[in-house]
Amino acid sequence: MTSGLAEGRVVVVTGAGRGLGRAHALAFAAEGAKVVVNDLGVGLDGGTAGATGGATDGATDEGAAGRGSSPAEQVVAEIRAAGGEAIAHGGDIATSAGAESLIAAAVDTFGRIDTLVNNAGFLRDRMLVNLDEDDWDAVMRVHLKGHFLPLKHAAAWWRAEAKTGREVVARVVNTSSGAGLLGSVGQGNYSAAKAGILGLTLVAAAEMGRYGVSVNAIAPAARTRMTEHTFADMMATPEEGGFDAMAPENVSPLVVWLGSDASEGVTGRVFEVEAGRITIMDGWRPGPTVDRGARWTPSEAGDATLKLLALSQPPLPAYGAR
Repeated sequence: MTSGLAEGRVVVVTGAGRGLGRAHALAFAAEGAKVVVNDLGVGLDGGTAGATGGATDGATDEGAAGRGSSPAEQVVAEIRAAGGEAIAHGGDIATSAGAESLIAAAVDTFGRIDTLVNNAGFLRDRMLVNLDEDDWDAVMRVHLKGHFLPLKHAAAWWRAEAKTGREVVARVVNTSSGAGLLGSVGQGNYSAAKAGILGLTLVAAAEMGRYGVSVNAIAPAARTRMTEHTFADMMATPEEGGFDAMAPENVSPLVVWLGSDASEGVTGRVFEVEAGRITIMDGWRPGPTVDRGARWTPSEAGDATLKLLALSQPPLPAYGAR
């Protein structure tokens, strides 16, 4: 059952051809939004081999979608078949030209942009000693730069609107990860990029609030191409009739709410979301502290630090740590 929570809003979702992005695009459309479905159609590691054509991660290739169409076009076909409005965008949002064209596609087609959901990403997992520079750069590029550039161009459009005196009720939902909050063994590049997204979220929320823009981030857990093999046991589908806790569709309701005008006043926050659970993440806060009012010697600093550590909560382990 839908409520029209996003009725009339223009929503851009990156990486929306499969998995979480696809679920978000369909959920927004079901709530009345006009959706720009961005997807470059690449493989799990960012390569192009086998990236297009056929059904992937739940995208249908039957009926209006058409076998051989791109993942973004398949999602658009699903939305239109259900009576919604959507267009596909196949540009690379980790380039300035691609990100600018994404925002322009929304404005040129639907007259404006109200919500940006940054979701695109891929994996190149390696232990640090085996992590090539190219694999580092590629993951940082698509996750971190791929968040920054669409946000930059959308923010510029919203700021210009606000300066003309038109009311802006804009929303940004960024996609981090538990790996960005705690770290994940074998994912140094991915964890660093996802942690960077959290910092970007906080800065954007502080800078853009004056123009009517709210910026939040989610750290989702769901079954996608990026998780179904790495965490096979956790991501397994349930027996018929059971609650599919890891279905990506479980994450989308919070994303739709954060992307609607109903979330007024909620900004600069990070939410873990999976299955039926939503958790507000508190982030870095000052813990035990001591100030002697003068310079420490190294030994004195060490002794003081050990006492502070004894008073503090131990950190949660990184995913995959033993």
